[in-house]
Amino acid sequence: MGAPVVRGLDRRVRIYPNLATETAALARHVAERARESVRARGVFSIVLSGGQTPQGLYRLLARRYRERFPWHATEVFFGDERCVSPRNPESNYAMARKALLSHVPVDPRRVHRLPGEVRPPSVAAARYARLIGPLPARSDAARARFDLVLLGLGPDGHTASLFPGTPALREQRRTVVAVRRSGQSPYVPRLTLTPRALNSSREVCFLVSGKEKAAPVAAVFHAPPEGDRQFPASLVRAMGATFWFLDRGAAQDLPPEVRGH
Repeated sequence: MGAPVVRGLDRRVRIYPNLATETAALARHVAERARESVRARGVFSIVLSGGQTPQGLYRLLARRYRERFPWHATEVFFGDERCVSPRNPESNYAMARKALLSHVPVDPRRVHRLPGEVRPPSVAAARYARLIGPLPARSDAARARFDLVLLGLGPDGHTASLFPGTPALREQRRTVVAVRRSGQSPYVPRLTLTPRALNSSREVCFLVSGKEKAAPVAAVFHAPPEGDRQFPASLVRAMGATFWFLDRGAAQDLPPEVRGH
């Protein structure tokens, strides 16, 4: 409430005073979309992100929305994973389980983690790709594979484990790939959904906070319509709307017309 909403192409920008308020707004948004999806299609499929920023969102969903969320009809996927054991503190699944999944009545059979412990990682990627299955044509938004994809943004413009200038950004066929070399700590191999897979969604929501993210946010918004491989987040566009939930620090380098001033 009170946050400016700007629609440019398929992007909608929402700016809040700080991480706490933007997280609360995104939690409400996710819960609303979940209820809408279940009413319309009987299921809500969500792709979770890793890293530090979404932990507050997951805790809020577990606490405030435990009884007001259709967990029984929710199907959970992951956008990326480090190639470690699911019990390793560096695992995205381990973080999501600790903050969210172990506290809500979601069916464990509907939680689909990326198997980071499987070797070689290419086998794990192929296994997850089979789980996702074939994707619809870009023009067939009604058949998008996911209802909502949650993503963050790194200081280098990466999202999921899609790092600048890497082969995964050029992938046109596969939906999941192994990333041999991470662009940031922890420097372990990773698994990631490709832009093609992430874009097969009815909606994408970026959650970005801090003035250190201002430059990459601005770079994404200045990228050409087809995106810029030096700023991988610019390649992610939902089949429906792509939302950017930002705090004032992350939004400070956006032009006034985007910031809503």
